[in-house]
Amino acid sequence: MKEIIAIIRRDKLPATKKALDGIGCSGMTIYSVEGRGKQKGRLSEIDPEIPEHYEGVSRIMIRPTPSVYALGHQITKPVLYVPKRMLRIVVPDDRVSLVIDTLIRVNQTGVHGDGKIFVAPVEETWQIRTSQSGEEILQ
Repeated sequence: MKEIIAIIRRDKLPATKKALDGIGCSGMTIYSVEGRGKQKGRLSEIDPEIPEHYEGVSRIMIRPTPSVYALGHQITKPVLYVPKRMLRIVVPDDRVSLVIDTLIRVNQTGVHGDGKIFVAPVEETWQIRTSQSGEEILQ
């Protein structure tokens, strides 16, 4: 078994969930995270989760927040952290390539900030409700 950790743009989450459901991979954990890569933070990103009726605006541009240190000190450029979504998915070894190909196909725009995918081994899994263990609980 492997754990696939994907960090993606927020606006790609609905399409990603739909594509993963389409290949039979519906179990995942989703986190709201902030971070930055080599580009050191994008200036803005659209948040698809804000309701369309919110203050009469269908989409709101999110302004990056400077770090706490930058608020209290004089620095030339604040450190910007971009809001993203992190997905954690545990799959049998034979499904790893399919999940990775799907994540890339849906999330690749060719622009900095598309995200990253990490794959890590999983030694054991247990289902709390039934006390079962092993790959069969992923089915």
